[in-house]
Amino acid sequence: MAKIYARLIGININKEMEKKRLSLTYRFLRFIGLNYSEEEYGQVSLWQVIKRTAKTYRDGFILKFGMDSWLLSPVLPRKVRPAILRTIGCQVGKNVFIGDHVRIDSGHADMIIIEEHAHIAGGVRILCHQRNLHNYYVGDDYAKLGYIVKPVVLKKGCLVGMESFVMPGVTIGEGAIVGAGSLVTHDIPAWTIATGRPAKVVKEIPNRSMEGDYKKINKLLHTGGGKIL
Repeated sequence: MAKIYARLIGININKEMEKKRLSLTYRFLRFIGLNYSEEEYGQVSLWQVIKRTAKTYRDGFILKFGMDSWLLSPVLPRKVRPAILRTIGCQVGKNVFIGDHVRIDSGHADMIIIEEHAHIAGGVRILCHQRNLHNYYVGDDYAKLGYIVKPVVLKKGCLVGMESFVMPGVTIGEGAIVGAGSLVTHDIPAWTIATGRPAKVVKEIPNRSMEGDYKKINKLLHTGGGKIL
């Protein structure tokens, strides 16, 4: 019985070793100092590296010389920048505004969705990946951790304020406003105002007809109309 158990353990260990066997390309990347995550890139092939590198250079060139070109400044926010983001893989709707020095996760551009009439103010960062810290303990090598990769969705007519960070997996709802300098780690409901680090809802945007009713009531109360109560 003990021998059978030992054999079973040996089989499981061998399977785990096979799973963790690193590709020659990955080992070469580590050798030259590129300390990529084993979980994310451990089985990467040379062809995958070539394709990703080529796309990175192409996208980097377009972003660097197109997003903030002074020659195109009059048409940058509503024409050029949305077109550039579409070119590198983002899903961008009509009449979108993108401010200066906006940076997106170009390696996962296909996971960024910006719906029509959304506004992204200057200096905003949009990320679709971050290190997975769920199994990170004292003595572990941070560089070997895998990634959490999730899409980011900016719904119709929302606004992301200047110098804000939008983290992986976040959806900012329709008509929502994110205050400047916020760190958005969770979904923001539609038609709310959120701010802070991390961003929290501080106000719900009222319906226009309800706002009109509130104003009428306040006017009556301030002019002696309170007698109607």
